[in-house]
Amino acid sequence: MLGGMMLDSSDRLDVGDANDVSTIGALVVTATDKIAEVEDVWRRLETAGVESPGQSYDFIRYWVEDRAIAARDQLYVVASIGGRPLALMALYRRRLFGIRVLKWFPGSHVGCNAPLVDRERVSTLGVEGRKALWRAMMDKATGADAIYLRAVPDEGNGLFDELGSALAVETLYRSQFNSWEECDQVQRSRSRRKHDRQQGDRLSALGEVTFEELRNGNDTADVVATMFRHRSARFRQMGVRDPFVTENMLGFYEQSLRPDSAIDVRLHVLRLNGEVVATRYNIVHGNRMFCLISSMSDDSRIQGGSPGKQCLLRVMQKVFDEGYGIFDMGAGFTDEKRHWCNVQVPLRMHYLALTPQGRLAVAGHELFQRVRARVKADKRLMSWARAIGQVVHGRGRQARSHDPH
Repeated sequence: MLGGMMLDSSDRLDVGDANDVSTIGALVVTATDKIAEVEDVWRRLETAGVESPGQSYDFIRYWVEDRAIAARDQLYVVASIGGRPLALMALYRRRLFGIRVLKWFPGSHVGCNAPLVDRERVSTLGVEGRKALWRAMMDKATGADAIYLRAVPDEGNGLFDELGSALAVETLYRSQFNSWEECDQVQRSRSRRKHDRQQGDRLSALGEVTFEELRNGNDTADVVATMFRHRSARFRQMGVRDPFVTENMLGFYEQSLRPDSAIDVRLHVLRLNGEVVATRYNIVHGNRMFCLISSMSDDSRIQGGSPGKQCLLRVMQKVFDEGYGIFDMGAGFTDEKRHWCNVQVPLRMHYLALTPQGRLAVAGHELFQRVRARVKADKRLMSWARAIGQVVHGRGRQARSHDPH
């Protein structure tokens, strides 16, 4: 390890009698650039559940290996009291516009992210105790000008209120029910059911409609290729960059479906006459399922049958019939989330400036996030932004088509 840090007696945290922890405990913080060294601690903290695949040891381990991230760019910080792990942060060193930044590994590829904590014990620390906890952990964040912690869920429990400065940026959408019957009763009105049935009839009129779930080790190559082709077409329509292509992510998602990846993937597929017309890529952790990617065909011939909505209808029924408690549909408002999600969680960007350059970068990024939120909240501004994006992307494609290299 890169070294441990024991707070002196003036920084000892009084954790009270909660959970039979010793009344006075010394906070010990260690850091390493080797993920294997924190596996045991990570898995212990995971047992209470995760809020995102980004908090899963297997997901991040595979991410680091697939992306060939150098050890010097990895940082894993662990805090313990009385020999029991209290919190863990997995951070990725990047240089963005000349600024050295520590951030989450998967970024926007997961709906949210956060330090992995023993929630009950961290809640007993109180405001001053959590300030000391996060300060001690961030003291290990060497080799950076700033820390950007994107999309941290604010569940109203205050666990991360003292972690730097925070700015509300987005909302996370989840469907949480005890059964399909409950979900159907709460989320679907009589008119909704009728509308779904009419769309289903229109799709069925075009041919045979089938739905299936594929798992690790199944033959998924063609399905995944089709899913990304559909996603790229959608990104072009929206006038935004395709992160799966620009960040060279296709291989990661393809390889995550291998039987030895240790990531529990469920690929839900809707077919029309044997051809894939809608897909959802999900990851399972405990009794939660997280949807990371959704796609549907852009073929105008079948749009009247809403293949994306028909696929999701079957997914919702399957998820809650099989006993999952939460289906996480990620951040950002869409029509399908309005239809199906009964839980909304605010997401915040947390900033910590570590150097003078970092303070300038944080101020600039906070301004950018405020402007971005304003644009997304205004339909007219959002339309302008998409129009500009379509022009920019169109010029980029035209330039590439004329590039002799």
